[in-house]
Amino acid sequence: MISLENQTVFVTGASRGAGAGIARQIAEAGGRVILGYARNTEAAKSMASELGDKAIGLVKADFSDPAAAEPAWEQAKTIADGPIHGLVLNHGVFEASNVHDPADIWRQNWARTLQINLQSCADLARCAAQDWVDGAPGGSLVAISSRAGHRGDDADHPAYAASKAGLIAMIKTLARAYSGRGLLAYAIAPGWIDTEMAPQDPDDRKAALAEVPYGDMATPDELGQLTAFLLSGACKSATGATFDVNGASYVR
Repeated sequence: MISLENQTVFVTGASRGAGAGIARQIAEAGGRVILGYARNTEAAKSMASELGDKAIGLVKADFSDPAAAEPAWEQAKTIADGPIHGLVLNHGVFEASNVHDPADIWRQNWARTLQINLQSCADLARCAAQDWVDGAPGGSLVAISSRAGHRGDDADHPAYAASKAGLIAMIKTLARAYSGRGLLAYAIAPGWIDTEMAPQDPDDRKAALAEVPYGDMATPDELGQLTAFLLSGACKSATGATFDVNGASYVR
């Protein structure tokens, strides 16, 4: 049985979708959750209400701002009123731009996507590492990457694929550098997750699932269960690994 009793975990992008499933499963395992979100305060409050006393606070942060990560981490530490044991990097954007766009639009898309999906995650990981490395009790970091980080994406989302590949490389590097010094690091690379961001039209959904041998999308709670397991320390030797959750649509 997964146990996160007496553990405090900061989850970004936690107000809905996959992040809500992650927060829910951490709470189910006994952990205390700090819910990070970007804009929708009502959704964040609703999620906190669902989790009851396992949700100990909200952190609103717009990670398109290069200066947002450190204040968000410091606010989470204040809410925790003690050590933060886990950090889940779940926030991100999936915005389109392709090689036929004007150069300024192309560059804006790359800059925004890399800032939110990769640079802000690196900045938060840096904050966590400064507290955890060579310090008690240390901590665990889980980054939610994507199948696209391995195989690439469609013509409209090269920046997204690059950002998610960067997350995987970051996790490998952090694990190699610091796993023996108090910081464990893991990545999860999902395919389709059954949220409002997935295709809702029956024909579009059928087309998306045509490349998934398992025949269905992963649920937010499935993603949450794996995240909670990794945070629990039940398999510390898996540090540095990336876990694929894609219904065998990409096998490596």
